[in-house]
Amino acid sequence: MNYPWHFLLMASMYLLAGIFHFVKPKAYLRIMPRYLPQHKLLVYLSGAAEIILAIALLFEETKILAIYGIILMLLIFLLVHFYMLSSKKAGAGIPVWALILRLPLQFVLIWWAYFSI
Repeated sequence: MNYPWHFLLMASMYLLAGIFHFVKPKAYLRIMPRYLPQHKLLVYLSGAAEIILAIALLFEETKILAIYGIILMLLIFLLVHFYMLSSKKAGAGIPVWALILRLPLQFVLIWWAYFSI
């Protein structure tokens, strides 16, 4: 398969992000919304999802399904981004301006995935 560089960048980005869920789970646990149950399990599941979707991007048979999975995952992750804006503690010490900039970034990532089909 001959994928463009930006497609390989996308796969690498999600692979690394997924790995970090296992390497640095405390960073992700700090930003989990309180209303969600079993934070540790959800951190590991979301990391596994990112890794699986990144790998699935690299196979022609699973590429389209992986792209839709990434879009769904990014939409679900919006819950965390909005939660982080709800209070100073939920923001985990990240400046509010950076948290606000993350919201449009999510939509850019969704657009990037969708137009990679």
